[in-house]
Amino acid sequence: MAEHKTEIKEYFTQPIDDLLKKFHVDQQVGLKSEQVEKLRSEYGTNALKEKEKRSIFAMFISQLNDALIYVLFAAVIITFVMGEYTDAIIILIVIIINASLGVFQELKANNAIAALQKLSNPKAIVKRNGEQLELPAEELVPGDIVILEAGRYVPADLRLLENANLKVDESSLTGESVPVEKDLDAEIKADYTAIGDRLNMSFMSSLVTFGRGTGIVVATGNQTEVGKIANYLAEENNSKTPLEIRLNHLGKTLGKLAVGICVLIFVISYFQGRDLTEMFLTSVSLAVASIPEGLAAIVAIVLSIGVTKMAKQKAIIKKLPAVETLGSVNIVCSDKTGTLTQNKMTVKELFTFGDKLIDVDSEDPILPEEQLLVEGMFLASDATLDGEKKTGDPTEVALLALADSWSIDRKEIHKQQERVDELAFDSDRKMMSTLHTKEGEWVLYAKGAVDNLILKCDRVMEHGEIIPFTDAHKELVDKAVDDMSHKALRTLGFAFKPVKSKISPEEFEEDLVFVGVVGMIDPPREEVKDSIQSAKEAGIETIMITGDHKQTAFAIAKELGIAEEEKQVVTGKEINSLSVEDLSSKISDYKVFARVSPEHKVNIVKAFQANGNIVSMTGDGVNDAPSLNMADIGVAMGITGTDVAKNSADMILADDNFSTIISAIEQGRNIYNNIKKSVIFLLSSNVGEVLAMLVAIISGMPIPLLATQLLWINLITDTLPAVALGMDPGDKSVMEEKPRSIKENFFSHGAGWRVILGGVLIGILTIVAFVIGYWEHDYSVFDKQIPEDIHDYARTMAFLTIIACQLFYSLSFRHEYKSIFQVGLFSNKYLILAILMGFGLQLILLFIPVLRDSFRLQLVSPRDWGVVILLGLVPLILNEVIKVFQRMGRR
Repeated sequence: MAEHKTEIKEYFTQPIDDLLKKFHVDQQVGLKSEQVEKLRSEYGTNALKEKEKRSIFAMFISQLNDALIYVLFAAVIITFVMGEYTDAIIILIVIIINASLGVFQELKANNAIAALQKLSNPKAIVKRNGEQLELPAEELVPGDIVILEAGRYVPADLRLLENANLKVDESSLTGESVPVEKDLDAEIKADYTAIGDRLNMSFMSSLVTFGRGTGIVVATGNQTEVGKIANYLAEENNSKTPLEIRLNHLGKTLGKLAVGICVLIFVISYFQGRDLTEMFLTSVSLAVASIPEGLAAIVAIVLSIGVTKMAKQKAIIKKLPAVETLGSVNIVCSDKTGTLTQNKMTVKELFTFGDKLIDVDSEDPILPEEQLLVEGMFLASDATLDGEKKTGDPTEVALLALADSWSIDRKEIHKQQERVDELAFDSDRKMMSTLHTKEGEWVLYAKGAVDNLILKCDRVMEHGEIIPFTDAHKELVDKAVDDMSHKALRTLGFAFKPVKSKISPEEFEEDLVFVGVVGMIDPPREEVKDSIQSAKEAGIETIMITGDHKQTAFAIAKELGIAEEEKQVVTGKEINSLSVEDLSSKISDYKVFARVSPEHKVNIVKAFQANGNIVSMTGDGVNDAPSLNMADIGVAMGITGTDVAKNSADMILADDNFSTIISAIEQGRNIYNNIKKSVIFLLSSNVGEVLAMLVAIISGMPIPLLATQLLWINLITDTLPAVALGMDPGDKSVMEEKPRSIKENFFSHGAGWRVILGGVLIGILTIVAFVIGYWEHDYSVFDKQIPEDIHDYARTMAFLTIIACQLFYSLSFRHEYKSIFQVGLFSNKYLILAILMGFGLQLILLFIPVLRDSFRLQLVSPRDWGVVILLGLVPLILNEVIKVFQRMGRR
């Protein structure tokens, strides 16, 4: 099937007659049936193509494509060959659970295109064969003549042919808060014109809010502006999160280590003259010791706990690894409309000749002309507002809200001043006028663009009196409008005139009395400024990305503390003139990106990422979906967000509160710290196991721990404290630190030394206990003829000691430099419970004969229990002493 290759920019620059000729269509008749069939075969249906969905099996297999999982598979094979079937099954279950969690998340997240499909397939009124028909939008083809009416969605991308006061809400595509007033005669010649400035076109999925019009379909399906977004979403974003990268690297390292240890032991054993069977079993035991089998499951558990905790705080995470990525974020790119702002036009300032320019929230007495201005504005309006229920143009709704905030009884005034006639708004006059009865007389109210309205006025109201309109008055109005415009306020003028009798519409807009001007804006959310400041203190920069105008964007950004100078604002047109390399090199100079398209948003995110940043993108519209998909963390609004945005995001804010992002970042940092604690604890334990085995083998001792004992330690004893560390309460000082570097690994900030130090101590103490086990029975560990029960007793001492060391040592991982008493010995009840359960499980192994025999253990004397406990406390005590010096160094 042929693809529609013509660039959209041609359509808004071409004369209408040329377009009609191009598609061989008569505007009054529409396409003929034979033309429709031909065009459909060429362009296809007017529906967005879905990307080919992967099967659940394919998703499952992709989850197994990970270095750590490969290492675990190796452990399964090794344990199976050794005949340890139970251990092999346990490790396999860990792998399956881990992969299943990933598949579940992917299934929930993969319906962005389906949401777009649902959004962009309404019904359409179309002219065909000289008749007017209502058809499913997917049946439209380029060249169709479509009729637009208020309340209908635009069914395809249209070049407008007729316009009767047409206003279209394009906020989901452009981010603009106010419906766009369409202009049939707009001449657009620039090479690049933002979607919001293509006034002679309307776009698929936007909503007609006022008036009516006719347009010719110039693009359908994936060639529309919404279709381009669908194409972006269809592109696979296979980038891994920082956590996935670190775990993958760790898995590869552990795999290489396991192979290296096997080779080393084979070589040593060969020269020691040991038999082949013993060589194999010894190598396998050591390989098993080097692999933390529970790591993948522990990370999944810790992330799941984090997800649950964050959901209670209104941040819903869709992809598990995204929790940790939040902690690395150093750039938050936020959409303006509805995210940083309230997506609710609000009157901020008011100008009259009596009181000049005032803030509407001022508590000063209301002057007669101010009362008249507010009353007349809402009387000359078709909008409705009842609590949270509202209809009509957001600008008019804002005027009703102003009346309510001033405690003006709108219902009563509507009763007192009944509307008897009106002159509707149109794009040429840019005004609306209504005629009302008032106490037996008549009064006309008019509102509209200040420049147009002034031309209809010959008098003004000043201090309650009507006097002639002078040049001095004109200068005052110009200054007020200019002041409001510099604050990015949209202005609307108001005039009235009392009349003795009912007049005809032709006389409405003559000899008016100018009263004043209101200035309105979509204001910032109240809590956002503090959140942006908190983020800044945590080393996180907030960037505004919006489809709105440059001046409006800068005014909001300045008020919120995002930007200080106008040179920090760049437009989509300016971005278009930059190469990818130039944009990446200059990206840090900009704080605000205005009048940008969905493609620009993606390029902006990519440019920040190219400079080594971890980028979060926040948004709620269809236009935000591609950049949400591209960002390291896509954040959608849960209340005002479109389905498309929500399905493209990694995280959804249930309360639409920008501040929740900062709370989520704090949670993300704590979750990463907890995962790091678990990983470092597990690796310290494994290094201790490997070292104990290596020392014994190299020195010619018997093996201190059997393969089954090592698996028990790795899968059960280590896992309990590791999970408990993952549930550690958050550190309140975590937001005083800078974001983690993308290059940082688990061993940064001295963690590697902790692994080595802890591992060496645990390994040495295990060998000491092993030797004591022989010595107490008057044997040397190097004796040739030693009874099997003595071997078992010595291994029991080693087994209990290594477990005691690990369980006690887990307490020191609560904080890098704070002592266990500073963080609170019992503040993590889960860890205390894990330690008690760890010891309890060892007692069960020892005192249940079947289990004791299975693990080849012996009952030990009370004195030896004392030795085990004393040796077990050494790593914890030594680590706490080291922390004292660390704290002195920090001070």
